Amino acid sequence: MPVCAAPPGNRLRIMETFIIAGLGNPGPKYQWTRHNAGFLFLDRIAALEGFSIARKQFSGQTAEWDRKNARLVLLKPQTFMNLSGRSIMPALQFYKLKPERLIVAHDEVDLPLGTVRLKQGGGHGGHNGLRSIMELLGRGDFLRLRIGIGKPLHGDVSDYVLGNFSPQEMEVVARVLDGALEQLETALDEGAPKAMSLYNNRNYLEG
Repeated sequence: MPVCAAPPGNRLRIMETFIIAGLGNPGPKYQWTRHNAGFLFLDRIAALEGFSIARKQFSGQTAEWDRKNARLVLLKPQTFMNLSGRSIMPALQFYKLKPERLIVAHDEVDLPLGTVRLKQGGGHGGHNGLRSIMELLGRGDFLRLRIGIGKPLHGDVSDYVLGNFSPQEMEVVARVLDGALEQLETALDEGAPKAMSLYNNRNYLEG
């Protein structure tokens, strides 16, 4: 199991390290686009915890968040989406971590806006960020935090994902990101299966 609760009574063990990678495109042009949901998730964590993700490392921006029994390395690749693996792979190598210690937060067109779901492994589903990571890792059995953005009723999907969230959508996204953080913390504390069972069917569309 890639994410599991700490064994009871073991207070002196070495702190576990996880990489929490949020996917997106760098620069102000893309800041509020649907494709940057992974970046927005990490920014939400940083805002709540009172730190910034600004250290330049692994062709990305990083910060470390020591939480309970885990050191969480937050990583925002600055390589552009289709080269995300070129940032995540060096980070895994530096910390000597297997893919089981990687959690990737990303936008998901196959889930409606207002939903967020954990998923263990699977394919890339046409997502270029996941595709890049899987090509370099040679496997896809890492944990994904899939942030639903929905699909366009008409027009090109690429144009849709690179379009900005509307003000009304951003209200929903704010609730989704808080729900995603609850799910992440539950996965770290009690295991991914427990987090999936508690949160995967929730909908944050209504306040």
